[in-house]
Amino acid sequence: MGYSPKAQLIIIVGNYGSGKTEVSVNLAANLRQQGKRVTIADLDIVNPYFRCREARELMENMGIRVVIPPGAQQFADLPIVVPEIRGMLEPKDDEISLFDVGGDDVGATLLSSFVESLGQNPYSLLQVINSRRPFTNTVEGCIKMKNSIERASRLRVGGLIVNSHLADETTPEVVAEGLGIAREVSVKTGVPVEFVSVLSDLANTPEIKDLDAEILEIKRIMLPPWLRFGQKSDSSVMETNDVPAGRVRPIFRP
Repeated sequence: MGYSPKAQLIIIVGNYGSGKTEVSVNLAANLRQQGKRVTIADLDIVNPYFRCREARELMENMGIRVVIPPGAQQFADLPIVVPEIRGMLEPKDDEISLFDVGGDDVGATLLSSFVESLGQNPYSLLQVINSRRPFTNTVEGCIKMKNSIERASRLRVGGLIVNSHLADETTPEVVAEGLGIAREVSVKTGVPVEFVSVLSDLANTPEIKDLDAEILEIKRIMLPPWLRFGQKSDSSVMETNDVPAGRVRPIFRP
């Protein structure tokens, strides 16, 4: 089966350039493939070019509910919190609420306004680690980022997501390097590694299969605007069947 979250409320955080939104969109698709009812909220106020709202049509075609500010407000780089967000803090038994939150402590500050509303509701705050990005290319840097996010959000990081990559030049060695750093962070902080995200063209290589870790196979969908501009959305690239997802299986069709 696919990744099984520890809580129905999942919050994805990470520093700028970590690939946090790519992971969020792919995770939402993976959970939907398992037959779960998924709602994803775009709370990224840091990076206007890579936000999950850019994949809104693709996700909605899968049956994923996407919560963003209405009308022209969806293009604003402001902390606009729509009423639906409050409802997502208490997902029903058959629902998954997923928050894609802006990079590092600046974006995580928005979460602090939810602490009282959240109350004792269980949540899973997952930090994306990309060892090929500044500030998280060392164990110390990852821990410093974790601490700053926790201070800003007033929430505790409960899991680590490994997303080390160099786009099309990613190799199994890059992925393994990221996992090694994340495991050292885990030893020093007590925060477990939840899963490793791996691009689909690498997922079935022997080196990746030999990794002793949960694997989330992902497709690159969050293209930069200079590549995305003028392209029509093709909903066929997204898997739409509600079927169980294996340990390594494509989330998007090629």
